[in-house]
Amino acid sequence: MTSRERLLSVLRGEMPDRVPISPFVQEEYLSYYFNKKNTSRLHDAIALSKELGFDLITRQYINPTPYFLQRDFENWKVAVTKEKVEDNYIRTTTITTPEGELKQVEGAEYNEKILAGIHFSTIKYMLQSQEEFEIFKKYCPKREKQDDDHILGSGVEAREAIGDLGITCPWGIGGVYNLVATYMDVQDMLCDALTDEEYYEDYMNFFTDMVVDEYKVLAGSEFDAVGIQGNIANGAIMSNEYFDEFVLPYEKRAIDILKEAGKPTVYHNCGNAKILYPSYKKSGITVWETVSPKPQGDNTLEEAKEYFKDSLILSGNFDQINFLKTASADEVEKAAYEQMMTGKKGGHFIFSCSDYLEIGTPLENVKALIRGASQAAKY
Repeated sequence: MTSRERLLSVLRGEMPDRVPISPFVQEEYLSYYFNKKNTSRLHDAIALSKELGFDLITRQYINPTPYFLQRDFENWKVAVTKEKVEDNYIRTTTITTPEGELKQVEGAEYNEKILAGIHFSTIKYMLQSQEEFEIFKKYCPKREKQDDDHILGSGVEAREAIGDLGITCPWGIGGVYNLVATYMDVQDMLCDALTDEEYYEDYMNFFTDMVVDEYKVLAGSEFDAVGIQGNIANGAIMSNEYFDEFVLPYEKRAIDILKEAGKPTVYHNCGNAKILYPSYKKSGITVWETVSPKPQGDNTLEEAKEYFKDSLILSGNFDQINFLKTASADEVEKAAYEQMMTGKKGGHFIFSCSDYLEIGTPLENVKALIRGASQAAKY
């Protein structure tokens, strides 16, 4: 089987010739590996998979910035400033509407080589009150044809570029909860659901509609699957009952668009998830990544395999932070072999790490990871 055939077989719930081996790579590691400032999650990831010999799942951001923050619309003026303040990189986004300004301020440690893929932390949320949300809701523009064409064109480009090396799986605009938590403090969201349910339902439905509109486009694209960010609503901050009542209905409404179109989904929660296992079964997702072990998460691969069986596909769970970066190559190879022996039982498994490969990971350890997994991958 080619890598593409192998991955598609797994997504269909079938048993391929061997378990796909697909480390999660994004700008940070690609910038580090290729030693260049501007990097592509598509083309550089393809080059990396050719060099190291793994089954590629491209995880590019089609729109690192959502359409409504990319440009001006009627009654919606966008201004973005970026500045280096001491050792920090500060990005300020200001939206000007007829009824006032909305402002988001984000910061990150300054690293010139990975500015394209930098992970920001929010300093000031754009929507801190119901009044600000009402302004956002009233003036936030609708998608335009050029936004849909960009997604469709990106799907064609990605499919042609990757060939038989793997599958294309971009990030969409969000899981619903993650998208809302980009512009609202999650602590407020947790309380709103209990103390002001009408307001909570209003903004959750508004952003769900936004996600649904994009998923309808992705459903008709040439992308093989769609990545869904789901790490904010995790088992460390909410119970299974809370998730089922206040998160799952919105996530599922969006996921159903892709499911009904036959487009596989890869749902990402790289943290605590054990108490959410029943919800994940009900969600309709195709793949759950990343089955993260302690201390990043609370999952073990053996337990997850036993619980989910063939109800969904698992991706993970090699520790790329505390082990892959610090262990010897021999230790990595042995651990990868052992994890593969656990994960491949019964199929429905993609070998990967508990999140993306990090800067500073020794190349010999990445090669050992792939080598050890490959030795046990065949069915």
